[in-house]
Order: sequence, then C-alpha cells, then structure tokens
Amino acid sequence: MLENSLSHKLQMESIYSFQRHIYDVSRKHYLLGRDRLLHDLAPPKDGAVLELGCGTGRNLVIAANNHKSANFYGLDISNEMLKSAQKLINKHRLTNRISIAQGDATSFAPVELFGVEKFDRIYISYSLSMIPDWQGTLEQAFLHLSDKGSIHIVDFGQQTELPKIFRSILTKWLKLFHVTPRAELFDHVRELANAKNRNFEFQKLYRDYTHYCVIGPKRFQQLDTKKAA
Repeated sequence: MLENSLSHKLQMESIYSFQRHIYDVSRKHYLLGRDRLLHDLAPPKDGAVLELGCGTGRNLVIAANNHKSANFYGLDISNEMLKSAQKLINKHRLTNRISIAQGDATSFAPVELFGVEKFDRIYISYSLSMIPDWQGTLEQAFLHLSDKGSIHIVDFGQQTELPKIFRSILTKWLKLFHVTPRAELFDHVRELANAKNRNFEFQKLYRDYTHYCVIGPKRFQQLDTKKAA
C-alpha cells in the first residue's frame, strides 16, 4: 500500500510540476458541477470543511468566500499543487480560515495535520477519478466525518447519453492525465451509504458527463436515482 501511495505521489508531482501553472485556466471549461457542489455545502456555523485532493486551492477559496462562518482544510498528495494553493490562499488573505497539508487521501491523520478530529463536510471534486484506491479514499472520508456531517462528490460520469465519438475522444484524452471515470461509483456509494446507515443522492448531470453525489445523515431526503437532472 505504501509503495502504491509513493508511486501515485511521484506521478502527480511529475504531472503538476508544470500543469499547476495552467490548471485552473485549462480546466474551468470541462470540470463541470464544481461550483454547484461548493454552493451546496452549506456547512454549520463554525463548521469544519475538508477537501480531499484540493489541488490549486481554487475550490477552497471559492467555498470559503461562499460560506464565511466555516473553517476550511485541504489535503493533497502533490507538493507542487500545494505551492499554487498556498499562493492563492495568501493572495485572497484567507490564511486565517484555510489550512492545507500534504497527505494521502487514502490514509491521513487530521488531528496531526490540522488539529481537527471530525469534519462537518468533506468534499471530493474530480479527484476520485485520479486516485488509484478511490474506494479507500471514501472509507477515509467516512472515518473522519461527524455524525451529522455529509460527503459531497463531483466527478466524471460515463458519458452514456453523449455521442460515442465524443466519449471515445474524451476517454483517450483523460488517460493522458491518468484520469479514469469510475463506472462503479454509484453502486459503491450506495453500498457504503447503506452500510453506514446514511442516505444518499446520486445524479447524472449534463447528459452523464458528470456524476454528482451527496451522502448525509438519515434526515436528508433520499434521492436514489441515476436520472439526469
């Protein structure tokens, strides 16, 4: 497991040593659904919000500006990405509300990294498709989630409602960046939610280009569907 984690870290450092400088500009047109997720977080006052795979810090800054009473934390395996994240956080003068740390989303200790034991919201934006042990990442998210907390996920779908030629081109292009849309995400999330006695919402957006998921406590209204929004 440690060997796989190190291999993934080296791979991410190699990709993002340059890509981090153009990441936000190049990705804003096709990482769809991110801003909806950030808006829907709705953390409680003084709540703790964690992003797994925080990358350049773009999402953390937007979320912190959207939800001014919460504190935000970001974890990423790539030190290169964290350089860009810290620069952006400093630029927006949010160092008092956003803390970031290097770590593996499949195995981390939030008390040691952030001084926080449980989080009210944990979100994962277009990172599960890049993490080899994405199931382990979800297990870790549940492990560090408060009883009344929720997990929010947005990532690539299977493009089943889009032209085959588009799907083929997109799949090949994503592989260049070691991105693999998780076809088993719906079933895995459903099984986890049932095992943890949680409700979940799962939607296909933009003709199945994007998968959008929220896992929360039983008081959440359940929407167990694969239909497009």
